[in-house]
Amino acid sequence: MADHPIAGKNLRGLQRFWYLCRRDRDLLVIVSLPFAFYVLFRYLPMYGIILAFKDFAVNKGILGSPWVGLRWFEQFFGSPYFFRLIRNTFLLSTYYIVFSFPVPIIFAILLSELKHRWYQRFAQTISYLPYFISMVVAMGMVVNFLNPQEGILNVALERLGAKPIDFINDARWFRPVYIVSGIWQNFGFNAILYLAAITAIDPQLYEAATIDGATQLQRIRHITIPSLVPTIVILLILNLGNMLNVGFEKIILLYTPATYETADVISTYVYRRGLQENNFGFGTAVGLFNAVVNFALIIVFNRIARRISSISLW
Repeated sequence: MADHPIAGKNLRGLQRFWYLCRRDRDLLVIVSLPFAFYVLFRYLPMYGIILAFKDFAVNKGILGSPWVGLRWFEQFFGSPYFFRLIRNTFLLSTYYIVFSFPVPIIFAILLSELKHRWYQRFAQTISYLPYFISMVVAMGMVVNFLNPQEGILNVALERLGAKPIDFINDARWFRPVYIVSGIWQNFGFNAILYLAAITAIDPQLYEAATIDGATQLQRIRHITIPSLVPTIVILLILNLGNMLNVGFEKIILLYTPATYETADVISTYVYRRGLQENNFGFGTAVGLFNAVVNFALIIVFNRIARRISSISLW
């Protein structure tokens, strides 16, 4: 691309602005797509937050509906389901982070140590596939696998002499099903970042360690894992900061009234009260509470990480 005829001069104001836009137009086109997405689907919808403080009526609209102050928040905090929702949300998130977070790290390290590149690419591709399956289809597969009469798992249990288990309608089994199915869906895709971090490690470090007599496990322990620490800390902060954002789509596809005791979380409660019962103000209030707590958690965990390891988001 030819330089602007006055590129070497001291441009000011709009002249300089339009020159920079023309010079970087390709980059601006690329950036404009995610920018438009966030404006349309993240920032503009924030206007609806005022529903949390209004008794919304469709015929009156958002601005015309009467203000009710903190009524919906008081109803939520005084609800008999409040502590159950908080407990289930935190337990599901905590268990999922504890059991699923290390899996892609271990998988990425194992893949990086494979000598046969064709097998590495094959295993990597197979691990990605569940992530790209529709959530509805994936959970339909899980329900079929766990069917108490014809499910693969229960058929195997019967052949081993054990009684079949109704995994889907037994509240005690909901959390293990949710966690294991989540690991199956996401571990391959989540390993991409760790694989990228591993490929960025200087190969001379491994060569020097090998010359010094380090075994494969010692190279992993003293080179690979320490090099992954910044990536691990950042992703862990993001995961901990979203503890209340348990994916309601997956839970709705898996839970039944029989499993509400362990499966009902804040997001599913918002769905039932806000959409199914048309109480948009109450649903918005609970969603706003959820967002504020998540924001606070990100700040807290980021500060803790900065004090402990000097690695943080900001």
